[in-house]
Amino acid sequence: MSKRRFSLSVMKRLLLRAVLLFAVLWGGGILLFSVMPVPFSAVMVERQIGAWFRGDFDYVAHSDWVSMDEISPWMGLAVIAAEDQKFPDHWGFDMSAIEKALSHNERHETRIRGASTLSQQTAKNVFLWDGRSWLRKGLEAGLTVGIETVWTKRRILTVYLNVAEFGDGVFGVEAAAQRYFHKPASRLTMSEAALLAAVLPNPLRFKASAPSGYVHSRQAWILRQMRQLGGESFMRKNELD
Repeated sequence: MSKRRFSLSVMKRLLLRAVLLFAVLWGGGILLFSVMPVPFSAVMVERQIGAWFRGDFDYVAHSDWVSMDEISPWMGLAVIAAEDQKFPDHWGFDMSAIEKALSHNERHETRIRGASTLSQQTAKNVFLWDGRSWLRKGLEAGLTVGIETVWTKRRILTVYLNVAEFGDGVFGVEAAAQRYFHKPASRLTMSEAALLAAVLPNPLRFKASAPSGYVHSRQAWILRQMRQLGGESFMRKNELD
């Protein structure tokens, strides 16, 4: 066997082992986090390491895990209204939203629109890195199927609310409620929940602590959507509270 063929064979074996290792780790993570709190997410690790490389040793990616019973029902409703109104009904992917996003992106190449569901965002936040590569999207799709198969919708929403980024170093709704409103997540009002949801498209650009006109207008739109969905009864009907 030539050295070239030997090297290719070794590389293939190493690649296969790496793929199997990540599959075991991700599969184990999906099973473990179906019942256990998520201590930190991949995005939190990415942000923390990035801060260290920049020499910012004061940065701390902070989160405080809370159960769904310790989160105001307005908060779950707000993120559904803002990010994924078909969340209770789809199997992880909103095909109509994906088609609309693809059509929009073909017409406006410089204004990319996403179509990720809460399930996809949860898979990405917990297990993957930030970015828009096709590799990441492919892995995200597989992990989304995994969590939709193993976790309940209520569990997906609970994990999402605990790992979502709400500001610089602020991860999870409990940390966000304490930072911006000086209260626990269980006491968030409808308006406060809508404000937090309003910054989610880009929490490093949009500030809950100093909301711009755009954030206020988005907050008002989210409040209207929350009412149209049916308010707290929407959460009870879909067993999400």
